[in-house]
Amino acid sequence: MTPSKLAACMLWLAATDVLSALPDAPASAEFCGRCHRAIYEAWKQSAHAVAMESRLFQDALELAEAEGGSQARKLCLQCHSPVGSRLGDHALRLKVSWEGVTCDFCHSLRQVAWTGGNPQARVEFSLLKSGTIQQAASGAHGTEFSPLHATAEVCAPCHEYTNSQGFSVLQTYTEWKASPAAASGQACQSCHMTRIAGDVVDPRIQRSREARINLHSMPGSRSLQQLTRAIAARLDAVRQGDQVLVTVQLHNRAAGHRLPSGSPVRRLNLVVRVEGYDGSRAEQERTYTRRVADVQGRELDFEHLVFLRGARELSDNRLKPDERRTEQFAFPLPASVKATVKVSLAYYYSPMARTEQDQRVVFLSLQRLLP
Repeated sequence: MTPSKLAACMLWLAATDVLSALPDAPASAEFCGRCHRAIYEAWKQSAHAVAMESRLFQDALELAEAEGGSQARKLCLQCHSPVGSRLGDHALRLKVSWEGVTCDFCHSLRQVAWTGGNPQARVEFSLLKSGTIQQAASGAHGTEFSPLHATAEVCAPCHEYTNSQGFSVLQTYTEWKASPAAASGQACQSCHMTRIAGDVVDPRIQRSREARINLHSMPGSRSLQQLTRAIAARLDAVRQGDQVLVTVQLHNRAAGHRLPSGSPVRRLNLVVRVEGYDGSRAEQERTYTRRVADVQGRELDFEHLVFLRGARELSDNRLKPDERRTEQFAFPLPASVKATVKVSLAYYYSPMARTEQDQRVVFLSLQRLLP
């Protein structure tokens, strides 16, 4: 036996032995990665993988617990450590509890129930793993084709949430339901888990034909690729006497939900700047967001407060799916002065971020020279 075949056998035996020894316990993602190496490496790049250990989330969790006690902590962990939540490991003593939305949570999901106020994921941790590949086979665990995993419903338990005040905090699933994407049969996976050619199992362990697998890096709201794909923009600028008139056209051309979606503290910032060749500078801004208040009508600016205290919506001017919007601006500038008109669109993620990179992403820039 060659060294490579020996190594493959050892990996295979290790996988089957450990899974057989732990039939009821959710496996660590690292363990799953022994066989599903390419999928594991992609997942490690995802927001799901760092949902628990993210510094932003850790800060929000600390504030939420200070505000709402142990119940608030349990609420947050339902989605940021769904395996730990279901194991009752709210102190996060187990390694798998730190793995965010980990492999064994999604692939142990059997049903999404809509009987309560919020969609609930029903999971069964066992040797039977569910997924979207038909006629899959494994010597290490059972496999089951799951039509549910190809639908948007599988995302709903963590991307649709109504709090104890009866206020709808997260609406991404509802927004998708009302979108042209849903009407045409495009689920969340169409954009966030596109199908690519790849190995389901590491070829060193098991020979198998190349399959079409879902991209497990799941690019989301802070992905430059996703943002530039989602929004198209056009800039027009003309002079009118001693004024510069600027028109910016925005089109939510690809997102199957509003932009931005998810937590109401997120927003898009459109900035228009006119820079005169005489050294003058002028700037105007439009913000697209969902403003939320508590029962006293006080606007809430931090995520943990929105989740715990949010009671009513003050305004919502986010871009709907397939919406086209025209914004107009006027700047004073002498007709004799040349100028450059610059436009930028930034995605603002969280007021708690400690670095500029974590807080905002500039994903679109346009400019025009006015002679």
